[in-house]
Amino acid sequence: MTSQPRLRISEIFHSLQGESRSVGLPTVFVRLTGCPLRCVYCDTAYAFQGGQWMALDEVLAAVADYETPYVTVTGGEPLAQRACLDLLSRLCEAGFEVSLETSGALDMSGVDTRVSRVMDWKTPGSGEMARNRRENLDLLTPRDQVKFVICDREDYEWARQCLREHDLAARCEVLFSPVHGHCDARRLAEWILADRLPVRFQIQLHKYLWGDQRGR
Repeated sequence: MTSQPRLRISEIFHSLQGESRSVGLPTVFVRLTGCPLRCVYCDTAYAFQGGQWMALDEVLAAVADYETPYVTVTGGEPLAQRACLDLLSRLCEAGFEVSLETSGALDMSGVDTRVSRVMDWKTPGSGEMARNRRENLDLLTPRDQVKFVICDREDYEWARQCLREHDLAARCEVLFSPVHGHCDARRLAEWILADRLPVRFQIQLHKYLWGDQRGR
């Protein structure tokens, strides 16, 4: 008998979605351990290591206990674990509305088409811009979202150029988000309005409600 794929899980918790188009909705978060990137503003460095190994059935059971239709698989970088693809498909098959929070550094082509992919396209200020995988931009669909986390005006100008160069707003929804506590949110909003950009401005709702409290 073939053993079931296992994943190293940092935490599974119930909270309000703090970002993306489903912001504010009660959501179950499955945070996978491990990440090959080291963004300067990372707020989940605790997920780089540790966690516990869980079989897919165990993860599905833990998610189902919260009786919430929305599930977000995040990290770390969830696609760094091969079994993440199995988890995403299993969650979809179980009837959940599933989103994946991933960087642009790893291949997204194997992700179940029922999943809404929220891809963080790394800006210069992240320190990991060179890790962006250009092929991932061609995979984006109207079901997906691409997020730019903005550190400063240089990041904003770079993101604006990417938006136009790759016609991203015609591919999917585009999110511009200020680095919490570093980039002035009001200023970013004013830049977006002044340039008439076809993007969604967002802040991290959970940070305003619970700060950096783990599991929120």
